[in-house]
Amino acid sequence: MELEHRVEAFVKLGDLLRSYVDENFDDRRLSSEDLEYKNQLSDKINLAKVKNPWFTHDNVNYALNECSKLLNYSIIKEFNEKYNFKIKKSKKVALITAGNIPLVGFHDFFCVLMSGHSVLIKPSSNDTVLLPFLAAYLMDIEPLFANLIEFTAEKLTDFDAVIATGSTNTSRYFDYYFKGYPSIIRKNRNSVAILTGDESHEDLELLSEDIFRYYGLGCRNVSKLFVPKGYIFDSFFKAIYKWHHLINEHKYANNYDYNKAVYLMSEYPILDNGFFVLKEDASMASPIATLNYEYYKDKDQVISWLNEYQDNIQCVVSKGFIENEVAFGETQKPKLSDFADGFDTVDFLLKI
Repeated sequence: MELEHRVEAFVKLGDLLRSYVDENFDDRRLSSEDLEYKNQLSDKINLAKVKNPWFTHDNVNYALNECSKLLNYSIIKEFNEKYNFKIKKSKKVALITAGNIPLVGFHDFFCVLMSGHSVLIKPSSNDTVLLPFLAAYLMDIEPLFANLIEFTAEKLTDFDAVIATGSTNTSRYFDYYFKGYPSIIRKNRNSVAILTGDESHEDLELLSEDIFRYYGLGCRNVSKLFVPKGYIFDSFFKAIYKWHHLINEHKYANNYDYNKAVYLMSEYPILDNGFFVLKEDASMASPIATLNYEYYKDKDQVISWLNEYQDNIQCVVSKGFIENEVAFGETQKPKLSDFADGFDTVDFLLKI
């Protein structure tokens, strides 16, 4: 299958997603087949939410919108220009995907197919609707994909390489089970943000997107905050108040009530605004509806910490603090070249 055909198919998928999330999209650009898939998408989103209540319409639409932005001809072409896609032989790559946020495995799916390989996908039980639906569309508009895409709920067999995403605990199982295969095994990672005290209200509002989008369940969500000694959180709490509606969602509210109760019973000093809890804690990971924070005395202290824990960090969010930082509000808007864990998936796939 020629590279250009793969690109054209994903661009058409991007148009389909844009037609759904963008009310100004001209549906005359769509074929009758496209319109049929567009009409089915609402039902698929409803089904995804039934199977995983964390997959709200707002969050699924957000994920679809971000995918649609990437599936643009010029963006894909620029991305592809970095690689030589002339592989010697197509391989079958097994994907074990996570289910923490909607379509979290889409980037790996895209990379495998764009690299000229076939894909065998074992999806998380929490995310069994959206990716298979998008894959079905690709196979319909480009029949050559039909022999390159397969989903399974059974034990993985007959594959040549694997990309597995899970927790630090499951990674030990993956390391053992796939030790004879070329592999990318991903473990738990978290993201941190660094404040200096000079941030504007707009900066902090953007940061709130990095904290609350997908309820903080993604590895790119900020779970820990560094603030300078003496930092006053009033401006921070004002900026994040736009997310106070989350307390009306029972799953979020249950987590908020539970974690707050645990902290109070343990007599931890906390800051609470009625829907979100801040806890001074050196740990990187924080439960839903909470955020850990740590004071720092100078930049060197933060840089030293980042260097020590770099293998556990997905994103560092700040404004002019370090190189390779992610801007406020951008963690859940990764580019095609923003590979998980900073490891180039396409380069790996072209060498197997």
